[in-house]
Amino acid sequence: MFKVKQLLPAQCRGARGLLNWSQGELAEQAGVSRSTVKDFETGRHALHPSTERLLITALEAGGVELIVAETAGPGVRLQRPA
Repeated sequence: MFKVKQLLPAQCRGARGLLNWSQGELAEQAGVSRSTVKDFETGRHALHPSTERLLITALEAGGVELIVAETAGPGVRLQRPA
């Protein structure tokens, strides 16, 4: 089950930054086009729910944790090493 119900563009950019991934690298890991990532991160287009799941899965597999908006708001952090 996903911790984040809605991935925000800022979370996506922040997660890529923590992983040192380009938009193209995220797109490749998620199996989507680079323009999909670019258009989402710039607010040009919303994501289809299945595409959103692909991006979340790729980011989490890469080693980030997406944080749900609670009292402090949404965020992203590196996962603790196993």
